[in-house]
Amino acid sequence: MEGKLVVISGFSGAGKGTVIRRLMEQNKGYALSVSMTTRQPRKGETDGVEYHFVKNEVFEELIRQDGFLEHAGYVDHYYGTPRAFVEENMAAGRNVLLEIEVQGAMQIREKYPDAILAFVTPPTAQELKNRLFGRKTESEEKAMGRLRRAAEEAFSIPEYPYLIINEDVDACAQSLQSVISGAWTPQEPDGPHIGGEIITDPAEKEAFARTFSARLEEILSQ
Repeated sequence: MEGKLVVISGFSGAGKGTVIRRLMEQNKGYALSVSMTTRQPRKGETDGVEYHFVKNEVFEELIRQDGFLEHAGYVDHYYGTPRAFVEENMAAGRNVLLEIEVQGAMQIREKYPDAILAFVTPPTAQELKNRLFGRKTESEEKAMGRLRRAAEEAFSIPEYPYLIINEDVDACAQSLQSVISGAWTPQEPDGPHIGGEIITDPAEKEAFARTFSARLEEILSQ
């Protein structure tokens, strides 16, 4: 049986990479597609682990060769998902995880309508700011740029069937696993609570997106 294609997006600083690592530590049968990017490695990052780091000309040649499932520009750099790895692992029955930005996720949705799309976010805009500034991997100017980008990206949240609140890494990973395995069902108000919060109601996702973006704008104006 062919594996599932799982797209995980989220604001920079949302902790989606940490959640994915925890998911893979706790569950078998997953393969993480390592994206390719033209940005420089951050401190502690290793080529082939966090990303495949390449020059612009290498990336653009792969675009011409149709070597990506999706690719997009983000904060002055290219990001893309190499095609061969994904197709080989899905054919081998593994669920392939893609950690990609909104633009790429929408490309995947068009090409693979059966793909599972989830958006991971901190519970509040203030928490996102705290995480971005707390990791101290880039300048304040770049961190503020990521907040501005997040204020725009928030409006794409309703495009994702699943909005998963990352307040606790273990709970968020458990929620993601339940969605991928098909075990998740909407919780009754007084029923047992498993994992972290998952929002699927379109109106609730719209309201969350508006509130989150508005609060980010307030933070940016301070």
